[in-house]
Amino acid sequence: MISHGNSYGDNDGDNTLAAPSEPEVTGSHVVVFTEGNRRDGAQTLRDVAGLSDVASSTEFEASAVDLSETRAADAVVFDELGIAVVTADPDQLATLQASAAAEDGAVLSIEPELMHYALSIGTDPRVQAELTSFADTSEFTWGLHATNVAASACGGFGVKVAVLDTGLDLTHPDFEGRTVTAQSFVPGAGPQDGHGHGTHCVGTACGPKTPSGTRRYGVAHKADIFVGKVLSDQGRGPDRGILAGIEWAIANGCQVISMSLGANVEAVSVAYETVGSRALASGALIVAAAGNNANRAAGKMGFVGPPANSPSIMAVAALDSTLGLGNFSARSNPVIGGQIDVAGPGVGVFSTVPLPTRYGSKSGTSVAAPHVAGIAALWCEATGRTGTELWAVLTQQARRLMLPSLDVGSGMIQAPA
Repeated sequence: MISHGNSYGDNDGDNTLAAPSEPEVTGSHVVVFTEGNRRDGAQTLRDVAGLSDVASSTEFEASAVDLSETRAADAVVFDELGIAVVTADPDQLATLQASAAAEDGAVLSIEPELMHYALSIGTDPRVQAELTSFADTSEFTWGLHATNVAASACGGFGVKVAVLDTGLDLTHPDFEGRTVTAQSFVPGAGPQDGHGHGTHCVGTACGPKTPSGTRRYGVAHKADIFVGKVLSDQGRGPDRGILAGIEWAIANGCQVISMSLGANVEAVSVAYETVGSRALASGALIVAAAGNNANRAAGKMGFVGPPANSPSIMAVAALDSTLGLGNFSARSNPVIGGQIDVAGPGVGVFSTVPLPTRYGSKSGTSVAAPHVAGIAALWCEATGRTGTELWAVLTQQARRLMLPSLDVGSGMIQAPA
């Protein structure tokens, strides 16, 4: 069963944009409410800043905010998260900042709204020459061998996995018969993937056990799939769409949320750290790509950016088939929460892409993150654990590697037997 929102395009092109080295802001701001005021965000904005036109996620069915309908609003409040995206004049912004500075204020923090980008680097033509320790076989991709998914008895049954990205090719035959709920948080677009990045990530996290005519590439083949289009067909999108997608996923009971996106900012976002901790408290684990801003061959190690650099969001590095680091894979940075937590297969990963091409290989921390999300679903099924307890299982069961923890955290993610 596939349910989706508005009409969608059919552009199959890979329009990946590299995240710019300097942060790109929208002019709006992300406002985080204190724990005691998180359920009264709309009223807080009216009382504190005098904002009159405020939209709330509770006004939309299943908390699926239609951002097309909120364009004219002064603010959109995500009630489950206790966060709002606000477009305010200087006086209103100053009032909110004063509240954030006050000890008993209703506002915890205010940050500029950022643009985020899909963290894939496309197909790597050199990959086949590099497959020395693990290799794709006629039955499984190298990543499923390396992470023990190939031998696991679990499939993620009863677990809801949300992939927040560029959407999914809803016509792809590999998802026929699966429970797929798709929603767009990109104004003017439906959930159909006109980019390719999202379809590849959904396939890696939740592809079928026995795809027709090719090797298995997907992890949680029995999971219920929630597809949130939060990035455009150009592979970019603002905080508000990403926050809307997280809100929707949590409101719909998703235990695992995968996000292969980010921005090149070293500082931890209070907004995403708050989202991550509140998600864990609700029983949802957010997994995010660490970032592709390294060039290790040139001595540039990069750094983990938001949202992955939040202490309560699991940051995933990318490994190649020899269990070495992808040249692009970011290293932990010194900020609190900026460390790599685990690593996953991220170089030359075979998965679904939109029709008519159907399948393709990509590299990036983007393709490592959905491996981890899918394996998190397997452990959720196997143990019943969610949130913080699920995080602990994943890190405890990871395969230790002969690499610095700065680069791979607890090591290579492993599936349950």
